[in-house]
Amino acid sequence: MTNNRLEQLKTFLQEEPNDPFLHYSIALEYLKLDEDQKALKIFENLMNKQPEYLPTYYHLGKLYEKLLNTEEAIKTYEKGILLARKQQNKRTFRELNEALNNLRSDI
Repeated sequence: MTNNRLEQLKTFLQEEPNDPFLHYSIALEYLKLDEDQKALKIFENLMNKQPEYLPTYYHLGKLYEKLLNTEEAIKTYEKGILLARKQQNKRTFRELNEALNNLRSDI
């Protein structure tokens, strides 16, 4: 299955290899294609190289949940909550907190 958006994002990434939004967007496209392992690798690299990029935490946590890696999902949500608080991003703070609480209630 070809994905024109994915190819376009990859082209943009060649021009701007340090743009966290491009890495994030490519990972989301892989999720849409059910290529979870490719998305996981990109999200994890993004977290390691640009840990201040807040949007990564929610989607990486959800992906860990999908892959039944509850421990990593919890750690990811917790780190994201701390970062959201530091960045004073109330919306993302609430989203991450809700995801964490829902996960804990399912355990």
